[in-house]
Formats: sequence, structure tokens, C-alpha cells
Amino acid sequence: MIDVIVAGAGPTGLMLACELRLHGVNVLVLEKETEPAVYVRALGLHVRSIEVMDQRGLLDRFLDQGKKYPLGSFFAGIDKPSPERLDTAHGYVLGIPQPTTDRLLAERAAELGAEVRRGVELVGLSQDDRGVSVELADGRQLRSRYLVGCDGGRSTVRRLLGVGFPGEPATVETLLGEMAATMPADEVAAVVAEVRQTQKRFGLGPMGDGVYRVVVPAEGVAEDRTTPPTLDEFRQQLRAVAGTDFGVHSPRWLSRFGDATRQAERYQVGRVLLAGDAAHIHPPTGGQGLNLGVQDAFNLGWKLAAEVNGWAPDGLLDSYHTERHPVAADVLNNTRAQMTLMSTEPGPQAVRRLMSELMDFEQVNRHLIEKITAIGIRYDFGGGHELLGRRLRDVELKRGRLYGLMHAGRGLLLDQTGRLSVDGWADLVDHVADVSEELDVPAVLLRPDGHVAWVGDDQQELLGALPRWFGAPIG
Repeated sequence: MIDVIVAGAGPTGLMLACELRLHGVNVLVLEKETEPAVYVRALGLHVRSIEVMDQRGLLDRFLDQGKKYPLGSFFAGIDKPSPERLDTAHGYVLGIPQPTTDRLLAERAAELGAEVRRGVELVGLSQDDRGVSVELADGRQLRSRYLVGCDGGRSTVRRLLGVGFPGEPATVETLLGEMAATMPADEVAAVVAEVRQTQKRFGLGPMGDGVYRVVVPAEGVAEDRTTPPTLDEFRQQLRAVAGTDFGVHSPRWLSRFGDATRQAERYQVGRVLLAGDAAHIHPPTGGQGLNLGVQDAFNLGWKLAAEVNGWAPDGLLDSYHTERHPVAADVLNNTRAQMTLMSTEPGPQAVRRLMSELMDFEQVNRHLIEKITAIGIRYDFGGGHELLGRRLRDVELKRGRLYGLMHAGRGLLLDQTGRLSVDGWADLVDHVADVSEELDVPAVLLRPDGHVAWVGDDQQELLGALPRWFGAPIG
């Protein structure tokens, strides 16, 4: 029997496969498409996803393929500078096209021993108290202990589970594609700058050699969004919005997306779970979608591995829904707000101007950047120290960096007192006796995802916290 089948080989499914393999879990990833996607839906990684890659020793690979950009102007495209001294060692956004992210994660998953089968479509499932039976389009059946649907907004797994997906349908639609343009680059830039003063859902981003990434509002909402738009549709809408079609031609790919906003009512039904777009869809404003899915996988991976490997304490896997459902709900909320602020109607434009004034206050700007980049997330671990439930940034230690000690995906006790012990949990938790001038608490216990599970210096209190996240002691 396979330990875990992951449906979908996008960034969420591949990140989950990597996390599971770190703990020795047997993973099979099924992807119905025969080849990786070439279209560029997502353009980069936000701070928390950059930290995730750093925690797993993958960041250098991504930095080699990407480009760093400032963090400002992400909330509804309102032009504000990045706040100073953000609580991170990575105060930038990493521009990297989604196909590259997919490739890097697929390479890492393969290195760790995950199997990815392409051209394999899941069409049926059933489950019992021992596992999940999966039916494939070619009639074959597979059996696994768990199944995770990372198969996108039109998730087959979610539909077969019968999980509700409440929210709002698309009311506006945007055309997206890559194509060449004959208009000189300086004229393109001038027209785009003029149009974007009022229309934030528009842009031509140069990609080199006269090719542009083109974004333009559609005329309406297509009845069948799976059918790509035509080049003539792009030309028509460019003329309607910008007064010119820029001489676009020779498209590489064309697509469309809407502003539908929905969230699965439950992220788990028995031995089947949902993550990424299968669990939530929303407009791409702020560039949060791919990042949200990767971070779902980062939260789920070690918990599901604990279940498979038999050491999970009661309720650990349940905490995936408890922690991640509110996070996605907040993303849905802020993308709804951003879409309203990007409307060209007089009322939303008035609110946009007011919001721009408020963002001149440093605390407001900081709050919104921390929200978009996901470094402001705090899971509810109950009362206690202000660090509890938050991820700990990469702090400098006397003998190196914190994230450099987290590549194996284990728990970690950073002990500045040198007096504490994780005896009984040494197979799951690394004990690091070191000091940091950037950390003003005696010791912190970190979960495998880097969130702070305990703060203090009392051994008995630590012994009370360890079982909550790492189960009963061994030996």
C-alpha cells in the first residue's frame, strides 16, 4: 500500500511530496497533464515562501533562477515603499515564473525519492478506516493510506468528496498571455503608464526580444473559462482599454482568469485532505495564490507524516484545518477588498484614495505588507508569550544561522540557557544549545514548520509542551 497519494503536480502537490519524503513517507504524485504547464500564472515568491525554501535548504536554487524586487506596492497596486525593518531576513519578493518553481520543486521531490506519474487522471475514490481506494481513468485502481487533493480550483478530489465550496462566482474576467508587439518599447511604456493611472487590471510587462506579458480586462465573463481567448479578443480589448492594440502578434500562450472567490468548508474528510487551490480560490491580486498553497503544504506535510509514521498526538492532523482555514479566509477577504479598490467606478476610487492616505501611516503599511507576505500569521496556540504561534525569522546564531539547522524538517529546541533537554523526543526534535543577539527569550521550541510552540526556561514546562506537538516520549 502507498502511504500517501497526492493528486496534482503543481507547486502545492510537489511541495507536499518533498515534505513527506523528508520523513520517509512513501509518496506517489498523480498528474493528469502529460507535460508541465508552460504558462506563467504566478510570477514570484513572497517573504514567507522564501523563508520556507530557506528552511529546507532550497533557497539558493531559487535565487539562481529569480530576481529580487522591493516589497512595496502589493496591496491593490497602491504605490507605497516597503516598511523598514520587517521581521525577516528576506525583505524582498523573488520574481520567478511558476514553471520554474514547478521544475525546481519537481527536481527536489525526485531527489528525495517521490514518484510523479504524468498523464494519469483520478476519476473515483472511496475510503474506509484503513485507507483510500483511487480509481484512474484507464480503469486501474490504487490503494493508499491517505489521499491529498492538490488538483486545483476545479478539484476532482473535492467534488468526489462532496465538500461544499461556497463563495461568489466571477463577476469580472481578465485576459492574460504572452505575445510579441510591434510598437516601440518606449511608446508601449508610455501608454501603459498612462492607462494604469486609472486601470490597475492592465499592463504589458516586457520579457525581452519584443515579447510582453499582457494583462487586460475582458469584455465580460466567459461561459466556459476553460476555453482560452483568441488573439483577436486581446486586440479588441487592448483597443477598448488603451486605444491601441500595440501591434500584438505571435502569442506564446493565451488564458483568462476571473475573480471567483470560494473556500472549501472542510479541508479533511476521513483520510482525504485538500490543499492549495483545491481548498480555496481567489483573485490573484497581491500575488498570494501560489504562496498560500505552498504554505498549506508546509503546514500539512509534517503532520501527515506523523500520522503515517505513528507518532502523531491526538488532534495533530486536525490542526491542519484549524490553522490553515482561517489563513485562507483572510486571503479571500483581502483579495475581495483589493478587487474593489481596483475598480474604476467613482465610489471605489474614492475609497482607494482614502486607503492610500491611510497607508502613509507606517503601521498601516506594515500591517498590509505583513498580511500579503504571510509573515504576520499567528496560529492560535492559546494564551502565552507573544511569539507563540508565530514563525520565527532566520536569526543569526553564534555558530551559524537558524534556518540552516532546519533542512531535515524536524522540530528544534533553540536553547540559549544550555540547561534544557529533549530526552525522549531526540528522534523528532533537535536540541541546539547556541545564542543569538537577535532573540531576547531564553529558549524556543519550534515545530518542523518553524512556528513557535513554547517559550521559556523551565524544563518541566517544556516537558508539558513537547507531547502536544511530538507525541509521547520514547524510552
